[in-house]
Amino acid sequence: MSTESRPGTVASLPYDIPYGTARSSADGAAHTVGFELSYPHPLESVWAAVATPAGLRGWLAAADPFEPGPGGAVTLRWLNRGPAGSLDEGGPVSAEGFAAPGRITAWSRRRLAEYTVDGRGSFGFTLRGSLDDDCTRVRFRNDFTGDTEWVLDVLAGWHQHFELLAEELRGHPTDWSTWTPDRFTALRAEYSTSRR
Repeated sequence: MSTESRPGTVASLPYDIPYGTARSSADGAAHTVGFELSYPHPLESVWAAVATPAGLRGWLAAADPFEPGPGGAVTLRWLNRGPAGSLDEGGPVSAEGFAAPGRITAWSRRRLAEYTVDGRGSFGFTLRGSLDDDCTRVRFRNDFTGDTEWVLDVLAGWHQHFELLAEELRGHPTDWSTWTPDRFTALRAEYSTSRR
């Protein structure tokens, strides 16, 4: 048996980010979260945001090392911090944030970037659009294992990051020193209500 969240759009959002979906295995140990997104930006801009260290830092995490291509090493450091400067991610923390080492597990220039990192499972971005198009569609998927309650955190976390991606694409990268958990908390409550 699997569970799936209700598709739709979170009405209170500043961006038209649709709800993500979630499926869980019958035993509740394996999960898949997915998003279907559309950004009014050219393919090359979206690719740079999801598949380069500079782009990733503006909305998701610092990436160092970052070796593009299948099998390349990557370590992502989440920079969002909770109250009193503590990281909301748990796990090993350096001055630069929660570190998740891993590998680039799939790569096709301008089309597909997939990462598999400790504590996050595998997640990837499949891009659709042409170089002369002003709109890029993004199919996102995150496969991971863990407690069923963590699914709400993953949905809310990715949703917030996709809002930050919209800002990055508008030329406004995230100032991580001002990040608070308020938006995450509101999104988690929205997802909790939508999954009932």
